[in-house]
Amino acid sequence: MRNLTDLEYLRLSKPRKILYKVLHFFASIPKAILNFFKKIWSVIKKFGLKIKDEAVDIWTTFVKGSWQTKVSYLIMGFGNIARGQILRGLLFLLFEGVFIFYMIIAGGHWLSKFATLGTEGLHTVYDEKYDSYVTVAGDDSFKILLYGLLTILFIIALVITWRMNVKQNKILDQIQRSGKKIKSGKDDIRSLVDDQFHKTMLALPLTGIIVFTVIPIIFMILVSFTNYDAQHDGYSNLFTWIGLNNFNELLSWNSGTSGNNLSAAFGEILAWTLMWAFFATFTNYFLGMVVAIMINKKGIKLKKIWRGFLVLTIVIPQFVSLLYVSKMFADNGLINGFLMDMGWITKSIPFWTDPTLARITVIVINIWIGIPYLMLMATGILMNIPQDLYESSRIDGANVWQQYMKITLPYMLFVTAPYLLTSFIGNINNFNVIYLLTGGGPTNPDLLTSGGSAGSTDLLITWLFKITTGAESNYKLAAVIGIMIFVVIAVLSLIVYNIIPSTKNEEDFQ
Repeated sequence: MRNLTDLEYLRLSKPRKILYKVLHFFASIPKAILNFFKKIWSVIKKFGLKIKDEAVDIWTTFVKGSWQTKVSYLIMGFGNIARGQILRGLLFLLFEGVFIFYMIIAGGHWLSKFATLGTEGLHTVYDEKYDSYVTVAGDDSFKILLYGLLTILFIIALVITWRMNVKQNKILDQIQRSGKKIKSGKDDIRSLVDDQFHKTMLALPLTGIIVFTVIPIIFMILVSFTNYDAQHDGYSNLFTWIGLNNFNELLSWNSGTSGNNLSAAFGEILAWTLMWAFFATFTNYFLGMVVAIMINKKGIKLKKIWRGFLVLTIVIPQFVSLLYVSKMFADNGLINGFLMDMGWITKSIPFWTDPTLARITVIVINIWIGIPYLMLMATGILMNIPQDLYESSRIDGANVWQQYMKITLPYMLFVTAPYLLTSFIGNINNFNVIYLLTGGGPTNPDLLTSGGSAGSTDLLITWLFKITTGAESNYKLAAVIGIMIFVVIAVLSLIVYNIIPSTKNEEDFQ
């Protein structure tokens, strides 16, 4: 498909412009896929060259290095200590000593069992003292998986630290050859609160991210390759590696297996999750903006009171308000009772028992929850839009709708696009609203699978909760679903982040 010039594009009518964009999008898909694989190959190639360069540098440093440097290849920190950097050298040496001690005491044990995740669980042995068989503990697959992972990460940390030790000795050799003074321990401490202060400040949060985010994610990924569930709890009955079986179970279409098709259930729940996230995000966004515009309009009285009423929904905890609203919309709740008393209906409206109506109801109730947040945010942004723009547009004959489309909305999107992205992601994982209102119901017989039952309003996150807390405690499947949620969110985030105005047209709002 030929790309039109800017002048040719401007000459097109509006319908033809839309058609051109659609055709151009589909025509660009093969090229985008090709570029994606080219980027993957480029990353692999760069990684290979990086490994090669590191290996060459390590060998060159050893061959050309001093005797202190050569000894440091075996005894970390020796080169620093020999050259007067006592503190830095002792830290390297301490790390190596702790690693060796850990590997001898525990690390080697966990690493040796990591390939099998244990060979013998609870078992009975004959006790001569009591002349009977007693139950004794065996391996614990969960501990083996966890401590085995930590041991592998410890080994990786040692390799990285050892490489830093080699680089330090290379730099020290260069300083000695040039005749310059080598930094002392006091200089190192001084630099940590001066020119290297940013590293000092980032050390603690980086450690927290690794411990509380990265390691749990890696552990979840490893669990997805095991058969960890209620029947294989890792203690009384060991679990083991099963490869890609869990992914095959979730993603393979088993048309001949009635009522046990995980892929169909996953597809339907994923579709509803994305639909819910879209409506929950954009209904709140645009309606909250409209409310903010109406309240901020000149001539509106008692603005603080109107805002105060809306903020009340934020003040009341969701745990209380959502449970109360759930009871209001029940078959025998306040809403149905009022409508019956007024004679407007003859039987209860199935707000929570009809699948379609339940989905619509939770979206509408979420509007009531979300509008105040957006109203407050939009109010602050609207007050910062230059009024000269509106006055100029009025002189040019622009009406209210044109002002909104050409001034208000572009400005709002520029400022709040990152918030829209995070709000969309938050709604994908919005556990509270769904669980407190419907509990995922009404139950859908078509979603009864080996992963447990799911309801018509269940999101992936609430389905995951049911899978892990039910009688089967299907942790392996929950881990796979967790990975799929991460993949979906990551892909959407990358796509949206690269097209939002905040990153593409930043100069337009300077």
